[in-house]
Amino acid sequence: MAYSNGVTIMSARAEATRAGISFGSALAIAISWSLHHSILWAIFHGFCSWLYVLYFAITR
Repeated sequence: MAYSNGVTIMSARAEATRAGISFGSALAIAISWSLHHSILWAIFHGFCSWLYVLYFAITR
């Protein structure tokens, strides 16, 4: 896809980054809930996002 200027490219990157953060949070919350069955842990791990997902992948 060709972009006409730098602003459009930056907007596309911002959208991709936001989607990655949202997916990382959802994944961390799902993993946390399946392990701990605690809303508080799920919220905390949702804030940690990809850090918790990486920690889970390394330790399991």
